[in-house]
Amino acid sequence: MTNRERVIAALEFSRPDRTPYDVSFTGQMHEKMVAYTGRSDFRSSINSHISSVYLIKPERPLGNERFMDEFGVVWNKSGADKDIGVIDGLVLPSPEALDSFELPPVDEGYIRARMDDLMRESGDNFRIAAIGFSLFERAWTLCGMENLLCYMMTDPDFVHELMGRICERNLKIIDIALEYDIDCFHFGDDWGQQRGLIMGPRCWREFILPYLSRMYARVHAAGKYVSQHSCGDIREVMDDVIDAGLNMYNTYQPEIYTRDYARGLHGRLTIWGGISTQVELPCKTPEEIYEITRDWMSRFPDGGLVCAPTHAIPGDVPPENVLAMLRAMEE
Repeated sequence: MTNRERVIAALEFSRPDRTPYDVSFTGQMHEKMVAYTGRSDFRSSINSHISSVYLIKPERPLGNERFMDEFGVVWNKSGADKDIGVIDGLVLPSPEALDSFELPPVDEGYIRARMDDLMRESGDNFRIAAIGFSLFERAWTLCGMENLLCYMMTDPDFVHELMGRICERNLKIIDIALEYDIDCFHFGDDWGQQRGLIMGPRCWREFILPYLSRMYARVHAAGKYVSQHSCGDIREVMDDVIDAGLNMYNTYQPEIYTRDYARGLHGRLTIWGGISTQVELPCKTPEEIYEITRDWMSRFPDGGLVCAPTHAIPGDVPPENVLAMLRAMEE
């Protein structure tokens, strides 16, 4: 089987010849692995089964470790997190500000250039086009998370208007990406905290599910798979996202779900993740990581798993643990 065929077999629960896997790194961790292994091509040497492109334009540096994205959001990366950072100021300080605010136009030339890169560089991998900060996250970066949660109670029309505009913009990006020979479209949007949903199931169903369903339907109409990233505990709406058409869920955090929870999802939803970047990779020994990875993979003989760390591996993980995980995956 090719890498692409293994991922498709995992999605179809049809027993791949080996468990597919995918590993990504934060910038800090990748630099650490390059220094540790002496391999400048370390990222490309690990044979991840998935190739993906995020269809978000690069941020513009402002100085003092601050960057502006294409929506006008300023990101402060002067703290420990150098990959994402925290927002600095509000683009939409009030619901009334939406009247004079326009989302940035979709840069079709940029998206097509990124898609051309994916087609050229993906080889026999499973191909994914993706939008990060795809709905809830995009909304709260514009008006502030606490504010958005309050607006769900005090100004629901504003929230629906904002979510609707974001969804329409996303659909334009999705339509362009679907012109290419991809296998899947992936949405990044954190809904969960360590215990339960950030906004609760009622607000999730009112303000997120309708727009999520539209985007999923657009992807399925083209005969492609749908993948969704959400950190945290989303068990309260797991059936909802499956019913909406989700094929693959990233990321499965064992400190939240436990590994036995996966049994109830088998045949309904493929898991992408499972090796904890919170309590396992940073804290266990290489020998333990090797056995944890082997055990996790052994639970899915009939597909249903793309084995992966639960997030891009952060900079506090010992390189020896990364190599132990990779050894188990490759074996």
